[in-house]
Amino acid sequence: MAANPFDSQTAIPGVGRIIAVSSGKGGVGKSTVATNLAVSLARAGFKVGLLDADIYGPSLPRMSGTMHQKVELGDDKKLQPIERWKVKLMSIGFLVDEDLAVVWRGPMLFKAMDQFLREVNWGTLDYLLVDMPPGTGDIQLSLAQKVPVAGAVAVSTPQDVALADVKKAIDMWSRVSVPVIGVVENMSWFTPPGTTDRVQLFPKGGMDNYLRERGIAKLGEVPFNPKVAIGGEAGIPISESDPSAEESKAFAAIAAKIIEQVPASAGTTASATH
Repeated sequence: MAANPFDSQTAIPGVGRIIAVSSGKGGVGKSTVATNLAVSLARAGFKVGLLDADIYGPSLPRMSGTMHQKVELGDDKKLQPIERWKVKLMSIGFLVDEDLAVVWRGPMLFKAMDQFLREVNWGTLDYLLVDMPPGTGDIQLSLAQKVPVAGAVAVSTPQDVALADVKKAIDMWSRVSVPVIGVVENMSWFTPPGTTDRVQLFPKGGMDNYLRERGIAKLGEVPFNPKVAIGGEAGIPISESDPSAEESKAFAAIAAKIIEQVPASAGTTASATH
């Protein structure tokens, strides 16, 4: 009988819980959610890393305001992550210029993922969030094969066209035995300035019914606010620039639910305030 490739996972020394933030398609704000969740976890007192696993389209350098920074090798011959907002960051964008395409086949992706997981000086982390590329391909399989993934968070917008892709992502994680922590509904509504109205930017689909039938948690709903996108362009996520904003509170509440479902490993947390 052939060996199961998902039985050979090896933990990263010092790294507690690895959580994948994924989506079935692009354009739903997955990287924005991943970045703000990382900041929210760090603000809660946890030691956090954020790995940008989107090799072909890395966005973390721009979203963290570190576009012009390059990572260096330490004395231990490991890549030294860049730190912002008490979050350790790593991305192919710290090694390759933003306007250069990465033209790699699958084996190169596998090797790059292995380097980012094991040849980065992550130190001691309670949580390592991995911002996945869209879809259900090589990077997702590589992550699930190489390390024990504590769970996956799926990101979607409300409409059925996005739900169809989220179903695929959830099915993929199920096939590789990674538990789905829950779904974040991004851009759920918009409140026009000067009002308290909730305007639906997208037609509400069957997301809630699907999650209820599958017994999957909806971790939270994040409203649409141009300030969130502006923060991403400016390199300062709203959870850091304006913690009192409604969107920041939504991210903090989602982070709290993740902590509840996937507690930090005993012995890794020295400074967390729950």
